[in-house]
Amino acid sequence: MKYHTCTTFLAGKKATIDGSTIVCRVEDYSNNFDPQRFVVVKPEMQPRHYESKTTKFTIDLPTNPLRYTATPDADSSAGIFGANGINSANVSMTATETITSNPRILSLDPYNNEDGIGEEDFLTLVLPYVRTAKQAVERVGQLLEKYGTYEANGMAFGDQEEVWYLETIGGHHWAAVRIPDDAYVIAPNRLNITHFDFLANNTLCSTDLKELIDRNHLNPEPNDYNLRLIFGSSTVRDTRYNNPRAWYVQRCLSGDRGNQPTDQMLPFINYPQRKITIQEIKEIMSSHYQGTNYDPYTNEDAPFRSIALNRNLELHILQIRNNVNPQISGVQWLAFGPNTINAVVPFYTNIQETPQHYCDTKTTFDIQDIYWLNHTIMAIADQHYQKVEPMIEDFSEQVMTQTLALQHQADREFLTKDDIAEFLSKVNGQMAEVSYQESMKLLGKLVNYGFMNARLKY
Repeated sequence: MKYHTCTTFLAGKKATIDGSTIVCRVEDYSNNFDPQRFVVVKPEMQPRHYESKTTKFTIDLPTNPLRYTATPDADSSAGIFGANGINSANVSMTATETITSNPRILSLDPYNNEDGIGEEDFLTLVLPYVRTAKQAVERVGQLLEKYGTYEANGMAFGDQEEVWYLETIGGHHWAAVRIPDDAYVIAPNRLNITHFDFLANNTLCSTDLKELIDRNHLNPEPNDYNLRLIFGSSTVRDTRYNNPRAWYVQRCLSGDRGNQPTDQMLPFINYPQRKITIQEIKEIMSSHYQGTNYDPYTNEDAPFRSIALNRNLELHILQIRNNVNPQISGVQWLAFGPNTINAVVPFYTNIQETPQHYCDTKTTFDIQDIYWLNHTIMAIADQHYQKVEPMIEDFSEQVMTQTLALQHQADREFLTKDDIAEFLSKVNGQMAEVSYQESMKLLGKLVNYGFMNARLKY
């Protein structure tokens, strides 16, 4: 069983600068390598009979899947772990964020470790079969209630109108909230949903969730249903590992509200001071408490776990645009490797194939793969970070500037092409080449800097 200790960011269409919905997550792992690939799964490639490799779960899948993108593990021996993607109906999905639970609920509804489902399975079982974000929530809920899960997870879904966030509860229960259009969410590795209105039209949950709470006296508050209090954790580990990440992002986007990084009840739903941009999202998902005493690059004894760290596998910012033709609406901004040194690329998802530097990732080191190239950059840059940070910032801006220019041009030209998916695939290839070449230039600069500042010299 693999645990991906991640950070999720969501934003409604009125919270973003261009009216897009955003579903974003940085996928983390242990201190081992876990190479990632970027792929497109066509209907004929989707399995009709699915078997989990973590448990004994099996299922026959519908025969009419949609095309979708994903970022599975390069080594599929432990399962697919599709992680995130956008389907041909312009529905986005990220799965999953490892969250917390507590003995009160697990003693009543234990995990299904025998034949339940989990992170390995969710994207493959859900994304090809839904046409709205709400349908995705409902499909996950049906699977959880029927088959159960062996772990606690959060996941999110978006379409042109809505963003939904769902958390599993115990082995077979769940709850989901529609994020307000003018709001954002930052969700670290804990159960995040707070106030929950069972009668509202912006919530969904397992049919007996309220009865489960009331019958078993699980609610410590008489006048509210706070799911984080009821089903989550409030531990010393949360105060150091989870809560500070939410505090820092809320501080960046909503201003200093007097909260502390260790506060256990930081808000779930937040409202930004101004419209949010993709560049800002990349910056906060690459953050390490800059400008505070908690930055590990300026304080070796910094106590808190940051969003960016060496264990970042990939960052995806799933953007469903509202101001363009639906054929180019889905954009999967993608970066592999540690977030302090990488750059996001705005890949179209209405495509036939994915670029070579991203799709053919080897399970062992190969400098031709963007995953391995970015880890090479991190191995050097981390040792001199404060000195080389300007190089990295320039690199990131160069990649975004050049790839966005390609996107603007493609947005103008795509309707003149006979095969739009083929055209967008070629544009993605051009973007990938920009990312790769600029990464190689950065690596060269870092090698030069490291060589000129070697300790063994005379």
